[in-house]
Amino acid sequence: MDTASIPDTGQLTFRDATEGDVPVLVRLIESAYRGDSSRAGWTTEADILQGQRTDAEGVREVVTAESGRLLVVERDGTPVACCQLEHRGDAAYFGMFAVQPELQGAGLGKVIIAEAERTVVAGWGVREMHMTVISVRAELIAWYERRGYRRTGKLTPFPYGDERFGVPQRDDLAFELLIKELPTP
Repeated sequence: MDTASIPDTGQLTFRDATEGDVPVLVRLIESAYRGDSSRAGWTTEADILQGQRTDAEGVREVVTAESGRLLVVERDGTPVACCQLEHRGDAAYFGMFAVQPELQGAGLGKVIIAEAERTVVAGWGVREMHMTVISVRAELIAWYERRGYRRTGKLTPFPYGDERFGVPQRDDLAFELLIKELPTP
């Protein structure tokens, strides 16, 4: 990879989302996962799911949840990425990870996931990070494995028939749990 394309992390800021961020974050998440805009990035769900990835109500629930936070990543004051961090006992859950499609593939995701891991260890003292990924997204799962996450083989069914999560284009979708052990605080 050309190191000139790696983002200058000094320009990034991390902060908790507020309810005022909800409309911008919905657009960011949708652009990263679904539709033609998502194809500008290196990974997309556009071929396996159509319809929405989330909505204002879903993002607002994460923003206002007492058990976690939605981390907004900004460059020069503009949101370019986000991720959900939820405290679940000895573990944290990492979800709703979205990077602006045009910025994917330049190292930004690595910076964000490392900051998310640091944040949950420092703030909650957790020992593991958990996430679920659609099991047929082999390229994305491989990316997480290169970051130290391991597949568990534990699957949960995709919510077929609930269009709040999209309209499946195949009948073999399930979520697989991935886990990474984190350094002790």
